[in-house]
Amino acid sequence: MPDRWSIFRPGVSAHVMLYRLSGGMVGSRVPGLPPMLLLDHVGAKSGAKRTTPLAYLADGDDIVLVASKGGWPKHPAWYHNLRANPDTTVQVGHRRKPVTAKVATPEQRKRLWPRVVDLYSGYEGYQKKTDREIPLVIMAPRA
Repeated sequence: MPDRWSIFRPGVSAHVMLYRLSGGMVGSRVPGLPPMLLLDHVGAKSGAKRTTPLAYLADGDDIVLVASKGGWPKHPAWYHNLRANPDTTVQVGHRRKPVTAKVATPEQRKRLWPRVVDLYSGYEGYQKKTDREIPLVIMAPRA
């Protein structure tokens, strides 16, 4: 039986394509979910370019991503990729922005975690489901 992530891959690819082609008019809002962006990242081992649609929280000029992977025991691949290659781009709606990723400090996480749970209550259940602390990744604008 295939793992559930392999089942979602075709849907993710379609989401990325529609988001890009429509300039974010399609795919930036999904009913029942927070706003979505496209994260470009480079494989930590493979060097392959990838794009992942993710929910996000705006925090001033920064963007906050939640590395939940639905509460699975391991961090999502995009998280590992950003740790290895933090300078990247995100697409929010029609705008592409150069950003640098960094994992939130404990103080930042303490401030931001309640906000991401308010944005999407499912994150609270994901945290209860796993033994790992779900990281928050801050995407800061890059000149």
